Amino acid sequence: MRLLATIAVIAATAVGYVTAAEHRVLERIARCESHGDPRAISPHGTYRGKYQFAFSTWRSVGGRGDPARASAAEQEWRAALLLRRDGRHPWPVCGYR
Repeated sequence: MRLLATIAVIAATAVGYVTAAEHRVLERIARCESHGDPRAISPHGTYRGKYQFAFSTWRSVGGRGDPARASAAEQEWRAALLLRRDGRHPWPVCGYR
């Protein structure tokens, strides 16, 4: 089962490689931030997508355009880059649940 989950993560993130451990952390963050909805937008529009990126944060990890319009795979890849760079700090509540 774990092998199948790893294969699914690799296949789902064709943009870049996300490890199984990163995927598990990011899935917990996504459930907390947006209920896993890649099209989610915060009430004031400041935070967008599955991982609730601010536009500036999205751009800092190479994203272009609106995070909520990017594919779920690209959002996961960009979130993994952010996680690698800054740890769980960009998600001050959901990163620590």
